[in-house]
Amino acid sequence: MNMEAPRARSGRLLVVSNRLPFSVQRSPNGDVELLPSSGGLVSALVGYLEARKQEPGALELIWAGWAGAELSAEETNELRKTALERQGGYPLRLAGADMDRFYHGFCNGTLWPLFHYFPSYATYEEEDWETYRRVNQQYCDEIVEMAQPGDEIWVHDYQLLLLPALLRQRLPDASIGFFLHIPFPSFEVFRQLPTKWRRELLEGVLGADLMGFHTHDYSQHFLHSVFRTLGHEHYLGRINVDGAIKAVETFPIGIDFNRFWQASTSAEVAEIRGRMAAGLGGRRVIFSVDRLDYSKGILHRLRGFEAFLSLFPEYARQVTFVLLVVPSRELVTRYQRMKQELDELVGQINGRYGSVDWVPIVYQYRSVPFAELVALYGLADVALITPLRDGMNLVAKEYIASKPEGTGVLILSDMAGAARELGEALQINPNHTREIADAIHEALTMPAAEQRPRMRAMQGRVKTYDATRWVDSFVSTLHRTKERQGRLATRHLTGAPLADVLERHRRAAKRTLLLDYDGTLVPIAGTPAEAVPDAELITLLRDLQTPSQEVIVISGREHRSLAEWFRDVPIGLVAEHGAWQRDAQGEWTMPKPLPDHWKKQVGPLVQSYVERVPGSSLEEKDYALVWHYRLALDQELAAQRAKELTDDIVTYTANLDVQVLEGKKAIEVRNSGVTKGVAGNAHTAHGPDFIFAAGDDATDEDLFRALPRDAVTVCVGGMHSHATYRLSDYRELRAVLRAMLPR
Repeated sequence: MNMEAPRARSGRLLVVSNRLPFSVQRSPNGDVELLPSSGGLVSALVGYLEARKQEPGALELIWAGWAGAELSAEETNELRKTALERQGGYPLRLAGADMDRFYHGFCNGTLWPLFHYFPSYATYEEEDWETYRRVNQQYCDEIVEMAQPGDEIWVHDYQLLLLPALLRQRLPDASIGFFLHIPFPSFEVFRQLPTKWRRELLEGVLGADLMGFHTHDYSQHFLHSVFRTLGHEHYLGRINVDGAIKAVETFPIGIDFNRFWQASTSAEVAEIRGRMAAGLGGRRVIFSVDRLDYSKGILHRLRGFEAFLSLFPEYARQVTFVLLVVPSRELVTRYQRMKQELDELVGQINGRYGSVDWVPIVYQYRSVPFAELVALYGLADVALITPLRDGMNLVAKEYIASKPEGTGVLILSDMAGAARELGEALQINPNHTREIADAIHEALTMPAAEQRPRMRAMQGRVKTYDATRWVDSFVSTLHRTKERQGRLATRHLTGAPLADVLERHRRAAKRTLLLDYDGTLVPIAGTPAEAVPDAELITLLRDLQTPSQEVIVISGREHRSLAEWFRDVPIGLVAEHGAWQRDAQGEWTMPKPLPDHWKKQVGPLVQSYVERVPGSSLEEKDYALVWHYRLALDQELAAQRAKELTDDIVTYTANLDVQVLEGKKAIEVRNSGVTKGVAGNAHTAHGPDFIFAAGDDATDEDLFRALPRDAVTVCVGGMHSHATYRLSDYRELRAVLRAMLPR
């Protein structure tokens, strides 16, 4: 949980969600009317705006989304004026025909059931996927049109997973955040999406600078899926994507606590509550409210209440279960069937246990006004909140905020995100009927002296981490993340910076080029034997070597491979990070004698990891051993074993003069004091006027740090680096080197 709650800075925050805080409805005469929407995001942001609107220099929030109907250009422009003035809303003009398939297809036919652990309900239609991609692109086009320099863009929820990356392509310097309001499933569930889809969805989310989730579990599931699908490792929730450090953090959403607290003591709510109590005959009340959805566990809840009546018959006529179900997706067949099953089950329980003067379940299928909802919360002795899976569940927090007297018991599913914060609730497994029944009995028999400290503890937490705190925390963290990126950013060597480097190169009388090999001059190969240089590279390096320009390929590879590959190329070579060196005339030397007896001791240990990780391999060099796991069949296992191997080698070699280096999908053991930095200094000791060094991994950082401050250092690829500049891949580096060829 992000514990810090700094105040958000002033400026424009563009909130982008599937729907606006209002929806459009056409009246019989064709006029456009605005109707308020409900939902956790609406409640949180409306509460935030109410709390902040009186503050000078407050954050300007503009909410962009679909208004729920297809509008003409003229209607859209007119509605934008009205909506901005009244609610800060900005309706986007989207194709209505696409929106229906988008919402009912990929969003709620694929992502919703899969992310809520109902994989058997998910469908995988290619046309749904293409519609989802197309609508996300429509959102992007609309947002780019309205965005201004300096805006912070906050994208919300599963309907827009592709949008952050689409925006990043069009607005590369924008500050972009993303928040998921439903669970992010474990990789074993997420991987049921087709490979292409899940890669594109994750790449879409990673377009954001900051990604937020309700719970630590969801954050970890996302990071795990990113690693297993895209290969991006993380360190404490930070992911390096194309040179930018992206952050993944936990921000449990809150409610407008004061709104519920104050309403619960109002005269209007008190009058409604009294009327309800009289209508229920003064019986004790169990209450639940949910949108109609299979993820909410409503049927399981009813069966749990039925078991309670069977196990504890003494509560007949003493308790009433008020079940409020809000209509949802009424045109979807699965929801229609669920509604029918719900109606039948309520009838069966009431028929079996009820009597002329007592109905066990008071069931209503409708939405209720705010005051009536707060009255029901206040009336309820027990709140029964038992979703089978829920991103957060704000109903639990609303119940807590509506109990100023401090009594009442919350029964909460441990599958709801809110369970991570509300430890004082009676937490149950919603799939277990007896557990629900026993929890109801425990709640009804819990003395007020026990209820109050539980409720006060939860109220203090819900009040502290309210909607305002949630928005402030996210926006401030997004701002800090963007600032951190700026501090760590390595400039791309293009445009004016490239022109300046080439001009320095042209003016220099004596030049030295220090070039790493794998991942820098050539792409990373699956095995060492596959990394043979192509003809284009051979020609390029040969032409770069001139009397005024020295070219040195400085690599971790063993010297025999380099000698074979570049036998006819008159350039300098450094092998095994400096253990071997060859001059342009082809003579190999060792700068200093090195021992290799330690290999016999360490080799069997490394070999044992080869046997434990299928697909990994051991490479033996003259003065180094390397465990490669790029081709390991299980990358997660390999990454874990890499940490274990590093620890084992460090312990095992404590009395040996060797060091352990973690490279890209490799662990290398080599003699201490042999680094590219030492080798690079040896080749630049004669003082060239221009030094250019390029590399792609941790071994090259030794070189970058060792070179003079005026050296041009270039990191090839996405890692954070001490280099002055960055290039995307070996192709870009070759283009720069071609620009350095003699004219």
